[in-house]
Amino acid sequence: MQNKHVLVTGASGFVGSHLVDSLLSLGAQVVGVDNFLTGNKNNLTQALANPQFQLLEADAIEEPSSYLTSLGSIQFEYIFHLASPASPPRYQQHPQLTYRVNSLGTDRLLAFLQKTNPTGRFIFASTSEVYGDPEEHPQKESYWGHVNPNGLRSCYDEGKRLGETICGVYHRQFDLDVRIARIFNTYGPRLDSKDGRIISNFITQALAGEKLSVYGDGSQTRSYCYVADLVQGLIALAVNNGARGQTINLGNPEEFSVEETARLVYKAVKGTDQGLELEHKTLPADDPVRRQPDISLANSLLGFEPQVKFAEGIKQTIAWFRQIVV
Repeated sequence: MQNKHVLVTGASGFVGSHLVDSLLSLGAQVVGVDNFLTGNKNNLTQALANPQFQLLEADAIEEPSSYLTSLGSIQFEYIFHLASPASPPRYQQHPQLTYRVNSLGTDRLLAFLQKTNPTGRFIFASTSEVYGDPEEHPQKESYWGHVNPNGLRSCYDEGKRLGETICGVYHRQFDLDVRIARIFNTYGPRLDSKDGRIISNFITQALAGEKLSVYGDGSQTRSYCYVADLVQGLIALAVNNGARGQTINLGNPEEFSVEETARLVYKAVKGTDQGLELEHKTLPADDPVRRQPDISLANSLLGFEPQVKFAEGIKQTIAWFRQIVV
């Protein structure tokens, strides 16, 4: 990545900001794009102090030429397209923007890359949500999914699926070098405390001394990947010469039930699980019952193997939350 020109959309988001920091540490010249709909400029404090980083406030749905003109005739060797609301409350609050940035935004970025540097690489941040409420367990990349095309989550699920379709078309039709990362649940410092997902909810509730909200009976499962491991996987996907045209799961296959997660988080916050109270709520529509990545392809092709155990990762995440949650 030394002196490579890299564009990152969604740069101020949770994953995007960690990716920017890692790219800069590898010597890349990085341009970040974000409209701050769900991102936080404070996540880029470290990056903004680096002269190799430029931040553009812009909407990644728009034509790239409209927000990249100030950069002149720069050619990007890598484009990471991460821009999108990612948590159910946020994408259900902004459904049109969600499906547009994953479809129209993806198409426009690929057309831009084709025009300006057809040998460049495009990395699309897809999601495990393309598998929906899966009938296959664990989920392999070959699985087509079980998705409600017109439910509350469909603006995100189907937006990402369409984004994958668009990537495939540009790869087959125009021979562009595209790589698709299907990202599973990720956590770590800079996770938005109000994003409404399981880890952030449990930590903030435990810190506040509240009951932990468990949707459904708590037996449904999730797999959690620490953000540093995910970013390592994204970069490995980008630089690996054998990953051209590949769709690859990135996540940690260690599986926990929701109730087990609640107990582990509560104990990490309080030092004991004594006093834990759970408040069971109605399971949201189309919420997946089981979620676990098969990462055998990522492991064999990229050498990807998550290193951070949940106990250590959650400790680091809680330390971050103690600084930001009043």
